[in-house]
Amino acid sequence: MRRLLPVLAMMLTPVAQAAELVVYSARAESLIKPIFERYERERGIKIRYLTDKEAPLIERLRAEGRNTPADLLLTVDAGNLWQAAELGLLRPLQSATLAANIPEHLRDPEGRWYGLSVRARTIVYARDRVQPSDLDSYAALADGRWRGRLCLRTSKKVYNQSLVAMMIAELGMARTEQIVRGWVANLAAPPFASDNEVMDAIVARRCDVGIVNTYYFGRLLREKPELELALFWPDQGENGRGVHVNVSGAGVTRHAKHPQAAQALLEWLSAGPAQHMFAALNLEYPANPDVPPDPAVAAWGSFRQNPINVAQAGALQAEAVKLMDRVGYR
Repeated sequence: MRRLLPVLAMMLTPVAQAAELVVYSARAESLIKPIFERYERERGIKIRYLTDKEAPLIERLRAEGRNTPADLLLTVDAGNLWQAAELGLLRPLQSATLAANIPEHLRDPEGRWYGLSVRARTIVYARDRVQPSDLDSYAALADGRWRGRLCLRTSKKVYNQSLVAMMIAELGMARTEQIVRGWVANLAAPPFASDNEVMDAIVARRCDVGIVNTYYFGRLLREKPELELALFWPDQGENGRGVHVNVSGAGVTRHAKHPQAAQALLEWLSAGPAQHMFAALNLEYPANPDVPPDPAVAAWGSFRQNPINVAQAGALQAEAVKLMDRVGYR
């Protein structure tokens, strides 16, 4: 009988005391491994993770259904998080910790996912050919003065789809279509495959301005400190909507084997040193406003975020794709 006691104790161990968690992550291993290793040291819970692009991970979760080993889905862009939630792959959480740590516009209204880092998609310009006073808003890049001077990344990338989707939510379909049509008319070259290529084109004097995620700028600046590029924070005036932001974030899977332990990990990621690590490793901004950004990121200056809920990036993504196709933004 005594020999059976350890076995019975293991059988009666609460799910919340899981010895191991499984995370499906669309963030690269180099950006999550140090964070998970710290959690393992602090909490004594082993974290196994699978990394892949967001679409295959979402499809895998969908195919696995109740048999999935995944406890947490970690991915980039609110549009992807919204899609996973709408497919019923994430469970709503009741968490005072998450509600306190993550601002309302950076989380799902139903609590199915929460932003963990903020990526601003803003204007980058050539310092030797453009003055900050020449710039104003995303919409102003459609003005004739930028004809032949604008570079953009392809519309096929979710980051631009989310930007346009959130413009639709705020400005309406007609006004957004007018702006994006103006962007297309002002292009100096066909859309590029990456934000890095946009910045390379500006440096090569093929164009003067573009729209990029700030962390791409940060990575390039780290490699080339003499870079003749700078960031501009649009829509900061009295009537401005604020800088477009998106998130990388996570949610507990619908069929998590250890939902309480997974929620505890998510709560830990939303606070303190974990927030700093999560953002700093990719030169992003912490989603928790009480955590300061990395000094390299803070050096770019402060800005007012657009307060619209980033869930709109997913809800209107299909309409955004149709709009960009109509105006010839490829």
